Amino acid sequence: MSIKEWHENDRPREKLLHFGADKLSDAELLAIFLRVGVKGISAVELAQNLLDHFGSLHDLLNANEAEFCEAKGLGQAKFVQMKAVLEMSRRHFESGLKKGDAFTQPENVANYLIHKIGFLQQEQFGILMLDQQHHLIQYQTLFTGTLNQANVHAREVVKTALQHNAAAVILTHNHPSGDPSPSQSDLSLTQTLSRALDLVEIRCLDHIIIGDFGRWHSLAQHQQMP
Repeated sequence: MSIKEWHENDRPREKLLHFGADKLSDAELLAIFLRVGVKGISAVELAQNLLDHFGSLHDLLNANEAEFCEAKGLGQAKFVQMKAVLEMSRRHFESGLKKGDAFTQPENVANYLIHKIGFLQQEQFGILMLDQQHHLIQYQTLFTGTLNQANVHAREVVKTALQHNAAAVILTHNHPSGDPSPSQSDLSLTQTLSRALDLVEIRCLDHIIIGDFGRWHSLAQHQQMP
């Protein structure tokens, strides 16, 4: 049975229009992106097969071009389309941060960061530089690799913040393992960087750690900032 023959409330597009995107499963959302299936397989069935093949929606979206294009029903055109959708989503959240108050809405910052670094397979440390009103000036990646006080240099963080005339910063990094809970090293690093920034009168407002599947941890929300 084709999707056109399904009950209206079961068709992904109609279901999204009637009930909202958050009511759809990963397979249904992916089916809308795919638009069509392949011979003998509906778009929803194909979507589910792809999720089974890659393991999760996260891993599918994180696949490189070769891995993505090898899967049945996909190809370079779909890969380009997917990257464009992800980048539009990232820019949407970035635009909101430039207009809104980042500090009072950490969930908006986290949503932006999920799209920025949430799919990376290697640990990456960056800073969100903010103006006096806590609007976003710029995000900048500073370090890549296993993070600790030995390889995340406070002087580079301070220098970058000063170059952009930041009044405040939000530290961030991702945990490719998936669990966004801070380690003791993360807490110690935050303390070191906060003290260094304080010496040049730049406030360190938060340290947001990004995990997988939309999970994140704000040290400020959990009263873990120094």
